[in-house]
Amino acid sequence: MDLLAPRTLLPVDPATALLAAGGDPVQVATEHPSSSAAWAALAEEALGREFWIEGYAYARTGYHRGLDSLRKAGWRGTGPVPWSHGPNQGFLRALHALAVAAAAIGESDEAERCQKFLDDCDPAAGIALS
Repeated sequence: MDLLAPRTLLPVDPATALLAAGGDPVQVATEHPSSSAAWAALAEEALGREFWIEGYAYARTGYHRGLDSLRKAGWRGTGPVPWSHGPNQGFLRALHALAVAAAAIGESDEAERCQKFLDDCDPAAGIALS
């Protein structure tokens, strides 16, 4: 982790409140397709049912949507993305789900890269999500 790089703090994601209120992840993702939290919820649901390919696809979408959001927030490819900042958690959950899904389908190199990226963003995220 580059400790000299500024922390990246994403803005509030309205999908998070909808999901927390029991909103259907499919409907929330439809209404908020740029939300990493919505895609992470879909990925986690699929992985929980051992639907590895679906989970991988949802997680990858959430990961890429999160990268877009991080870049808009000033992230330049390095530096902390703190788990303690709630709006960052959708991206970090999608990244974790991508690591899990990649491992499940035998993409061990990708799983390792994703896990390292998660640890580089914030080691607390990996602990919280394990």
